[in-house]
Amino acid sequence: MCGAPPRPIQKKFNETSNYFPAIFPIKTGSHLSLVESPMSLLLPTTIVGSYAQPDWLIDRKRLGERFPPRVRAQELWRVAPEWLEQAQDDATLLAIRDQEAAGLDIVTDGEVRRESYSNRFATALEGVDLDNPGTALDRSGHPNPVPRVVGKIRRKHAVQVRDVQFLRAHTDRQIKITVPGPFTMAQQAQNDFYGSLEEMAMDYAVAVNAEIQDMFAAGADVVQIDEPYMQARPDAAREYGIRVLNRALEGVTGTTAVHICFGYAAVIHARPSGYSFLPELCECKACQISLETAQSRLDCSVLEKLPNKQIMLGVLDLSTNEIETPDEVAARIRRALPHVPAENLIIAPDCGFKYLPREVAFGKMKAMVDGARLVRAELGAQA
Repeated sequence: MCGAPPRPIQKKFNETSNYFPAIFPIKTGSHLSLVESPMSLLLPTTIVGSYAQPDWLIDRKRLGERFPPRVRAQELWRVAPEWLEQAQDDATLLAIRDQEAAGLDIVTDGEVRRESYSNRFATALEGVDLDNPGTALDRSGHPNPVPRVVGKIRRKHAVQVRDVQFLRAHTDRQIKITVPGPFTMAQQAQNDFYGSLEEMAMDYAVAVNAEIQDMFAAGADVVQIDEPYMQARPDAAREYGIRVLNRALEGVTGTTAVHICFGYAAVIHARPSGYSFLPELCECKACQISLETAQSRLDCSVLEKLPNKQIMLGVLDLSTNEIETPDEVAARIRRALPHVPAENLIIAPDCGFKYLPREVAFGKMKAMVDGARLVRAELGAQA
C-alpha cells in the first residue's frame, strides 16, 4: 500500500535523558501510544541505510581495504563473540541518536550489526555451504568469495526482526529497515544447484518476502530492498529482475522502497552519466525508488520516467569527506523539482555512510536536514 511518504512524528521523550530502555518483545503498533499524530511535512529526510560504525566495534581500516564481504567476515569485529551483540546494540544506539540529533525524520538502525549490507541475511539462509564459499565477479570485475548455493534456498528463521524491535523500542520517529534484494543476492552467489539464476533468485525472493512481512509486523514503517546489481547487471535485470522483485513484495501492504545505485563511492570510484536500468522500475510494486544524483550529477529529467513512484533523492556526495553546505544540498533538491512533485520526494544521501568517518557522516546528515528546510521554506512561501 503506497501513499504519501511517511511523515515524521513529534518527539515526546525527554531530550536530555541518557536512559533508553530496551523493550523485548514489543507488540505491533505499541509505539503509537508514545507519539502524537504525524506532522504534515514536505521533503522528509532519511538515510539510505548504513551509518559509520565505531572504530572500537569494527576494524574500519581492514573493512576499507577490501571489497564488501559477501560471506561472513567475523575477523573484522574488534569485540569478542560473547560480547558482540551487546556491543552492536550500544553502537546501534549511537547511530540512532546521531540521526535524531541531526534532525532526520525517518531513522534506520545504521546497519551497525552487518559486515556489509547483504552478507548477514544471505548467509543466514538454508541451502548455502558456509564452510566452502564460491567465487563470483564483483561489480568492479574482480573475483570475490561469495555464498555457494548447494541446495534449495529457504529462510530458516527471522534474521532482522530483532533489529526492527530494537530500533522501534529506542526511537519514536518513523523507522526504516533495509534488506538485500533477491536479484542482487543471486548475482552475489555461486550457483551449484539451480537450473538457472532466475530460479535461484525466485527462491531468494520467497525468503525476502517472509522477512519483509515479519519486519512490518515487528513495527517497521518502511522496508527498503537494496538492489544495486539491477544497475550493475541491466541485461539480466531486464530479463527477470522485476518478476523477482515483485515476488519479494507479493502480499506486502506497508510502505516499501527499492535502492538502486552505482556502488559504494569508497569502492567503486567511477560513476556513469546515467542509470542503465531505471524506467523498468515503474513496473515494480515498491512505493519508493532510491536513486543517487549528487556524485554522478545525474540529469534529473530521468526522474520523469518514474511518474508512479515516490523518489528518495540522493543529494550527498559520498566520494569525499568534504561536508556540503545547506545551500549546496538545497541546490541539488531544486534540480529535481521541475521533474517530481515536492510531495513525492524524500531527501537522502546517494548511498550508505558505512565507509565515512562518523563526524563526516554526521556533518553531511545535518547539512542535508538544513538544506531540506531551506527548500521547504521556499515552497511554503510560494504556496
